[in-house]
Amino acid sequence: MSDTHFEDDEILGKAYDGHLMRRLLVFVKPYWRQLSVAMILLVFGALAEVAPPYLISVAIDGPIADGNVAGMWPIFGMYLLALFIAFGCRYGQTYIMQTVGQQVMVDIRVRLFSHIQRMSLAFFDKNPVGRLITRLTNDVTALNDFLTLGLVALLGDGSRMIFIIIAMLLINWRLALISFIVLPFVVLATIFFQRAVRAAFRLVRQRLARINAFLNEQITGIQVTQLFNREEQSRFRFDELSSEYQSAQFRSLIAFAIFFPAIGFLSIIAIALLLNLGGQVVLGGIATIGLLVAFIQYTDLVFQPIRQLADSYNLLQSAMASAERIFRVLDTEATVNDQSEPRALSQPVRGDIEFKNVVFGYYPDEPVLRGVSFFIPAGQAVAVVGATGAGKTSLIGLLARFYDIQEGSITLDGVDIRDVRQAELRRHVSAVPQDPVCFSGTIASNIRLHDESISDEQVRHAAEIANAAPFIKRLPDGYDAEVRERGANLSVGQRQLLAFARSIAFNPEVLLILDEATSSVDTETEALIQTALERLLHGRTSIVIAHRLSTIRHVDRIIVLHKGELVEDGTHAELLAKRGYYYRLYALQFAEQVGA
Repeated sequence: MSDTHFEDDEILGKAYDGHLMRRLLVFVKPYWRQLSVAMILLVFGALAEVAPPYLISVAIDGPIADGNVAGMWPIFGMYLLALFIAFGCRYGQTYIMQTVGQQVMVDIRVRLFSHIQRMSLAFFDKNPVGRLITRLTNDVTALNDFLTLGLVALLGDGSRMIFIIIAMLLINWRLALISFIVLPFVVLATIFFQRAVRAAFRLVRQRLARINAFLNEQITGIQVTQLFNREEQSRFRFDELSSEYQSAQFRSLIAFAIFFPAIGFLSIIAIALLLNLGGQVVLGGIATIGLLVAFIQYTDLVFQPIRQLADSYNLLQSAMASAERIFRVLDTEATVNDQSEPRALSQPVRGDIEFKNVVFGYYPDEPVLRGVSFFIPAGQAVAVVGATGAGKTSLIGLLARFYDIQEGSITLDGVDIRDVRQAELRRHVSAVPQDPVCFSGTIASNIRLHDESISDEQVRHAAEIANAAPFIKRLPDGYDAEVRERGANLSVGQRQLLAFARSIAFNPEVLLILDEATSSVDTETEALIQTALERLLHGRTSIVIAHRLSTIRHVDRIIVLHKGELVEDGTHAELLAKRGYYYRLYALQFAEQVGA
């Protein structure tokens, strides 16, 4: 049994949900004019498709029975006209619906992407990337299929079936009733089909979500997979997930394989009954041969929408499930929100930072920080050290307000950061993460992040200060050199230097740095990073989360955390003299220097 587990999406309980449909209509409403034209074309197209069988009956009972060849031409002309009208209406309606469907999908996808971008980091802690990608791709595509195919089929085939039934009853109700004998069996077959497809569809969507989550996990972790020679095990697990998805698909395919032949068989039975019983009606003089031929065609036309409505039901259920998952994301509120009346920071921002009795935990009953208090005056560089799990990295997320604290306060220049707009706060507080993020594009676009207010000269100046300029100049296209996805064509050290250059270009008053990335670079690159780090710290309030004490030689002050509490605060020399917790940390990393 595999030990790979993924949290499954909840599956929609209803095949049709009026509340969800009303919410979808909000996105459709702006295009009501185009849809109105499409509906008019749909109705006229359905009416035009009713005419040909009746014209055939007129031709058989009239000119053909009388041997009047000339009398066929007007009927032939009307037959062609009906076909052209039906074709034109269907073409126009399909084009409009496809166009509107694509526009609606863009609106939903952009709305969903914008909402995800505004979410707090806690949201991403609970929602795997693969699941969110599924929301933006597969689920939005399912809605598009329903709007452009399923909805057209439901309305178009439904209206055509109604018009055909009305026409049959008006032309000859006896032949119509004979044609309708098998309809109860059709209804029963459809009900059983819907139940079978509904159960199979639940499994299909669930298995697909598992595959997407597994693919995202494996592709992003391919280096580890290859490093430990786990390719075969990953392939085996993917084959297992694919087989489960295939089995779920087979269940739906079996339902279709039974339903469509069953409907075809019932349509043949209906025509056979019409030939037998309807033939007796013709022989009794109650109907004509032409009408019997027309009713055979009408009966076949009635069964065609029934087959297509089964497909439309599948699309409808898919759309309902996708809509529920999409709206579940859109209804998820960010845990970090701006105040209705936010305060503004005083200008210019100085950079005074104060933590007052801060209590924070990713889970309320498991605090990571326990009553932490300290003050950092503007322009001071402070290092935060401590063992793994002490709460160092949490300080970064709190000061950048990726998370909100449970108790206490964090102030910037005396203003509680919870009272400041997140966008304004992050204009003045920047972070250099331990795993520097690069985006596909150019070196320059990665430094300025497409902020055109940062000139080319500022980009180059930032790169010079960050010591990134030397390696950039060695690239074939310099600042226009292509950066691949996640910076795959750059080394860890080069990505780190680019992250430094980015922070310098945006010139924040408060800088937050995690030094973990320097542990995996060569000595020469580490020296460049250390020099760049000194330049970054100069003249601005800085907090360096130090995993290695060698990176904090140039800070003004050191704060020591232990199990979420501030246990020591002072300069390097002062803390060593105390021979306390910092002394023990330092001794573990530099035992030979302490001994000397």
